[in-house]
Amino acid sequence: MNEAEFHKLAAVALSRIEQAVETCGADIDFENAGEILELEFTNRSKIIINKQGATKQIWVAAKSGGFHYSYDAGTQQWRNDQNGAELLGELSRLVSEQTGASIRLA
Repeated sequence: MNEAEFHKLAAVALSRIEQAVETCGADIDFENAGEILELEFTNRSKIIINKQGATKQIWVAAKSGGFHYSYDAGTQQWRNDQNGAELLGELSRLVSEQTGASIRLA
């Protein structure tokens, strides 16, 4: 994947995350500053999601740790480099952990 393809795919992923946050029904504030999407919860904790152009990855920083996702062209999904989990599914788990409520981002 070249640089332009990466930025296009990562922008689509960040937009998809924003839409999922808007429609999940939870009280989550978010701000998109181009390459960084910041989710803030009522308990003041945050999850930071950003594009890493040099590695062609999406990085997620949450209370429970940092996670790196690479694009899998075969499944057309962003997958965790350590365990192969899909990005939006993992974000559902991380958001649920930080809010204390079961939240599904779809």
